[in-house]
Amino acid sequence: MSDDGKARRASVLLFEKWRAGEKIDAIPQAIRPATREEGYAVQAELMNRTGSRLFGWKIAATSEAGQRHIGVDGPLAGRILEENVRLPSDPISLAGNLMRVAEVEFAFRFGRRVEPREALYSVNEVLDAVESLHPAIEIPDSRYLDFVRVGAPQLIADDACAHLFILGAATGADWRSVDLARHAVEVRMPDGSLQTGLGSNVLGDPRVALAWLVNELSALGIPLEEGQAVTTGTCIVPIAVKEGDRVAADYGPFGTISAHFVA
Repeated sequence: MSDDGKARRASVLLFEKWRAGEKIDAIPQAIRPATREEGYAVQAELMNRTGSRLFGWKIAATSEAGQRHIGVDGPLAGRILEENVRLPSDPISLAGNLMRVAEVEFAFRFGRRVEPREALYSVNEVLDAVESLHPAIEIPDSRYLDFVRVGAPQLIADDACAHLFILGAATGADWRSVDLARHAVEVRMPDGSLQTGLGSNVLGDPRVALAWLVNELSALGIPLEEGQAVTTGTCIVPIAVKEGDRVAADYGPFGTISAHFVA
């Protein structure tokens, strides 16, 4: 079977499970991606099956602890589908969600297209193409019963655990003059306590994570399009949530965002 045929069959399996709300142990060995590149090929086929517009991109495993937890040696890129984007005022359903965590993140929206190229993009080159900074909350999920054991290629194939995404309003503050690595985010936890996240928990700096994503896609021949958003990974340990919980994050001058979870 050709690599394209394997990717298509794997994407059909994942898509059917996705729509049915079902989980699997792993992609069958005969069609299982063995490399990151093969995983991205499945992910692209999966995107084509949804019929949804591509809203933007996410980065998974942007901390060393997160990478150890899921057994990968670096970050993973995934697609955010428009059908999975929610407004901050929307109740967030946890129905069928196995992971049941919320991730508080820095997100960026691009003001112009960034073309793939052979040379790596610098952080400053990437930031030159960015239009705005946003507070964001991601609610990931996986099609695997034990997602921490399947490895990077299968996680990438499953869209890097992409699920629901909340994009807050663009900040009007001058974020470009701020050291985002040192910027603190105060998070009101479901139990009412306060915890602090830091930009440095995201590959050392959310801007560095953003450049990583651009270069990861560039190597695959994929552009970043004008208007697309990129969420850069959680700046705080993923927050366990259940029905009735609320998570609220205060980014100081950059704004606030919250999520209310229902059955």
